Amino acid sequence: MSAGKTPREIILHKSSRTLEVVFDDDERFQLPWEYLRVFSPSSEVRGRRGPDRLLVTGKQQVAITRIAPVGNYAIKIFFDDGHNSGLYDWRYLHELGTHQAEYWQDHLRRLEKASH
Repeated sequence: MSAGKTPREIILHKSSRTLEVVFDDDERFQLPWEYLRVFSPSSEVRGRRGPDRLLVTGKQQVAITRIAPVGNYAIKIFFDDGHNSGLYDWRYLHELGTHQAEYWQDHLRRLEKASH
């Protein structure tokens, strides 16, 4: 992804419980709220890498209550479980969209291994 790629639109869809991100080149992603919460960029969740990454569970019904812009480079997402410490910069939102299937399958494998 080039450094200049930015979202043209960020739309919160309450009925489908997704965040739609449309980049300036018309690349479009539908990111489920649970996925965004599980893969929060906060140091609490993302601070550890690989197999040591924190396994976030029980977020199937989590809701986004608010989104706030952070400068011209990120958004802060407020979840109804009180979590709001991660900044989703444009590069990370694009990464989450591009690797959604792969990241989610890895998360499901980790849940199964942990018996959740």
